[in-house]
Amino acid sequence: MRKTETKRSRNNIILVGFMGTGKTVVGNALARRLGFNYIDTDDIIEKRAGKTIPEIFAEDGEAHFRQLEKKAIRSLSHYDKYVIASGGGAVIFDENIKQMKNAGVVICLSARPEVIYERIKHNTYRPLLRVPDPLQRIKELLAQRQAQYEKADVVIDTSELSVDEVVNSIIAELKNRKPFNELELLDSHHSA
Repeated sequence: MRKTETKRSRNNIILVGFMGTGKTVVGNALARRLGFNYIDTDDIIEKRAGKTIPEIFAEDGEAHFRQLEKKAIRSLSHYDKYVIASGGGAVIFDENIKQMKNAGVVICLSARPEVIYERIKHNTYRPLLRVPDPLQRIKELLAQRQAQYEKADVVIDTSELSVDEVVNSIIAELKNRKPFNELELLDSHHSA
């Protein structure tokens, strides 16, 4: 686990990390534990575009999707007391990282490539993995994004952790950070 400290304007928790690291399942569980709302930037994008993420990729391309993603991330500063899951590639632009850090604490969920592959190999809706060798593509994308993921305030490897263990790790981190240390967080030993 690695940590940095940045000034926050909101009580949000933004989860970043590669697909299959647990952002959605952990985000939902964390929101329930904290009494926060949950939202996924992909849901914001789909609602605004009137299309699914795979449709956007197929019809408009990745570059267009990334522009829609930037707009969704810029809107995060309007949220308060949310757990927000971002798309796996949201960190590729420094502007997005800056916007996320202004909106709350940024927590990167990571996992080993083989673990990610096992978690997502049956998902057919992952546009970037529709390739002959998905595991190799995972390794390539992780290598390309690693430095950006490390700009998060906290990095937690989920490879060997249960959802509750990841949630407990996040809550333990938040208890030492303003403004979260002023909130009444649930006991980190409580299970969802």
